[in-house]
This record gives sequence, structure tokens and C-alpha cells, in this order.
Amino acid sequence: MISIIIPVYNGAKTIVNTVKSIEAQTYRDFEVIIVNDGSRDNTRSVFEKFLESFKVDNDYYFINQENKGAPAARNKGLKESRGKYILFCDCDSILKSDALEKMLQVLESDPEVAYVYSSFYWGNKLFKLWPFDADKLKKMPYIHTMSLIRRESFPESGWDESIKKLQDWDLWLTMLENGHTGFFIDEALFKIKPGGTISSWLPAFAYKAFPFLPAVRKYKKAMKIIKDKHNLI
Repeated sequence: MISIIIPVYNGAKTIVNTVKSIEAQTYRDFEVIIVNDGSRDNTRSVFEKFLESFKVDNDYYFINQENKGAPAARNKGLKESRGKYILFCDCDSILKSDALEKMLQVLESDPEVAYVYSSFYWGNKLFKLWPFDADKLKKMPYIHTMSLIRRESFPESGWDESIKKLQDWDLWLTMLENGHTGFFIDEALFKIKPGGTISSWLPAFAYKAFPFLPAVRKYKKAMKIIKDKHNLI
């Protein structure tokens, strides 16, 4: 079974479309755990109305917690999950209908692979990635959070709740240090809707042209924190 864990903060406008894309999956053995990270909007009521009007075949759990950030919400969902495989799904994302099926096929066919990732769309922009490269991973964050992971390969320490940005890069580096590597599917298996509260992105030129922007400063600070943690030059 796959446990799909969705951290949500003020996701009333996006959560229904995300869940609809999960319900449309060709692979059906999954549970969905939504962790409401102190949302100030009507996320919960929107989700409950959706369940009342839309027939679902799988188990859905809605957990409330004080606002602690996405890493803490993911850790909470992980503790409550039961699946052999884990997918941390952003609440502003839409999955292709065969996304779970294609990622799971890789993990079931190759026991040496710890997680599977793919290309994706940010709005209409395609982020076309490449096969797993440990050296490149040490230099830059390129693997998205929305990857299918073997539970047995996931770090016992969970997500580092002290890291506020680039948490996915920290996770993949930690798994690499534990001897776990990923596999790339050369296809865009999901799409992120810009403007959400979980995912964010700036064009590459902004980091050089606008170093004074708060988002750029936070990014550079996060890069230094993670590089120091993992002893990267």
C-alpha cells in the first residue's frame, strides 16, 4: 500500500483538485493522510464537503495540528501512516492518472532503488530533470519532494523540522549518506499550481539579478545551512 501524506496550510483553494487527481489514479491501493498545519482558512470544511459529495474508495484521514511548518506536518502524517511506500504530496499539485502506478513499478522491479522521481510542470513551465547523479545532487537541489519512497529506506530521524527551506534537498542528501539512491522516470508525472503556500519557485536569473529580494536571501541562507550540515563545499 502507498501512504499519501499531504501537508496543508491555507489550502482551501487547491486541496480538492489535488485529491481529485489522487482519486483518479489507476493504482488503487493507497491511503491519504492530510495534515492541516494550523490553516487559517476553511480548508477543513472544504475538504469535508468534498468527501460528502464525491464517492471515494480509499481511507482518508484529516489531522489538525498547530502551525509548525511543512516538515513537522509531514512527520506527523508519517507517524500515522501504514503503507510500505510513501508519497509526500503537495496540496497545490495535480498528479497524472498513472503517476503512482509508474513509480511503483520501478520500486517493485528493482529492490536497490530507494525512491523514484520524475520531471514536472510548474504552471506551464516544464522542469525536465535527468537520471540520478550523486555528484550533481551534492551541488544542487533538483529532486522534488513528490517522489515515491520505500518506507524502509526513509531516515529514522524523519524530516529535519529545523530547516525551513529546501527540506527536500536535505532529505535526499541524508538518504544518500545512508546509502540510498533514486531512479528517474523521464516523464512529467505531476503539475504544481503556482501561488500556493507549500511550493515556491523563482526563475534562475533572479538569484543573480536580484540578490536583495527576501526570497533570494532566504534561499541562499538555506543553501548555506544545508551545505554546512552535510559538509558540502
